[in-house]
Amino acid sequence: MKRDLSFRQLVDLSFGFFGVQIAYALQSANISRIFATLGADPHNLSYFWILPPLMGMIVQPIVGALSDKTWCRFGRRIPYLFIGSAAAIIVMCLLPNAGAFGMSVAAAMTFGLISLMFLDTSINMAMQPFKMLVGDMVNEKQKGLAYSIQSFLCNAGSLAGFAFPFIFTWIGISNIAAEGVVPDSVVYSFYVGAAILILCVIYTTSRVKEMPPKVYAEFHNIETSTSEKEEKKSMLSLLRNAPSAFWTVGLVQFFCWAAFMYMWTYMTGAVSENVWDTTDPKSEAYQEAANWVGILFAVQSIGSVLWAIVIPRFKNLKFIYALSLIIGGIGFASVFFVHDKWLMFIPLLMVGCAWAAMLALPFTILTNALQKSNAMGTYLGLFNCTICLPQIVAAIIGGLLLSFVGGSQPAMMVIAGALLIMGAISVRIIKNN
Repeated sequence: MKRDLSFRQLVDLSFGFFGVQIAYALQSANISRIFATLGADPHNLSYFWILPPLMGMIVQPIVGALSDKTWCRFGRRIPYLFIGSAAAIIVMCLLPNAGAFGMSVAAAMTFGLISLMFLDTSINMAMQPFKMLVGDMVNEKQKGLAYSIQSFLCNAGSLAGFAFPFIFTWIGISNIAAEGVVPDSVVYSFYVGAAILILCVIYTTSRVKEMPPKVYAEFHNIETSTSEKEEKKSMLSLLRNAPSAFWTVGLVQFFCWAAFMYMWTYMTGAVSENVWDTTDPKSEAYQEAANWVGILFAVQSIGSVLWAIVIPRFKNLKFIYALSLIIGGIGFASVFFVHDKWLMFIPLLMVGCAWAAMLALPFTILTNALQKSNAMGTYLGLFNCTICLPQIVAAIIGGLLLSFVGGSQPAMMVIAGALLIMGAISVRIIKNN
């Protein structure tokens, strides 16, 4: 019988995810704000979002494949976690300063893009090992709990990262700056996020001891001959033999992550237009709206934590998956009609329901289907393409869709809502192995 881990061990396994998610939240909530402040046109904002998922689609399968074959005294997944986190910390101190080095607008944009590319590469490199560690070290009975803990830490990290600029402004740090320069409230948020990431990763790497190869094979009931054959398979071969859950969940993922791409890209503009009646990134009102978007994203995280408690109460995973996406879709579309900053909490709480389902259910379904595979890291890296590819597609056509809706960024939230509803409809084809 496969041994159970204590609750403390399950928390230790994913604790570093708290710091990684702070970095990811700071990126998600502030990239559009940073590039708009540097002088980007709203119709071009989505193009800046192509780099993050593109780097994720390249990096995560590579990290998964390499870590499947890495057995050293530091572990199997942890070396990649540590290297990715170290790189993320450095770039987090550079990106928000893109406009502060006296460069021209074009040079500042280029510096920001290169920094963004390295930031997302390193975040992806640090994030993927946590998903793999749960798949490697947790038995089937505890896997749902393990991913729920990871989901909680993910949302707690998001809550902190999203709220930092608002909190720093509240305590007196400047939320305005010279034209083309990112405010100190954002810059200090990235600095503090980098410091927390250091501490969280040190904690996890010091507490978690991965299984040696023989123990791993016994734990997963993998025969040595089968393991060696699987290791020799190419990624293309693994894809051809992927379980049906890989493809059916992947289709749902396509609609969901395209929807959230539009939230991250256009929510700041939508809120500033609907609530603060401005679309001018140079105005103080726009920066206030951008801070409030951080609070709204934090509210979304709270909604996600609360809904994550509800999800395990449903035995029918497909039903709660679809229901969560429908609630989130209605929440997205509601943003178009709301013009009060406090009432904006309601749509974002609803969006949190979809986010909770997206964090927990796809990986629970997939890792259970891959339980006896020694290529789990590679499969999870490839599965990340179902997260990255839809974001790339959404980013490429984002400017076109924005023109189609007359330049209205609130209308882009309606499109996001429609995409989540399409994802909910697609849930019915999932084959849960």
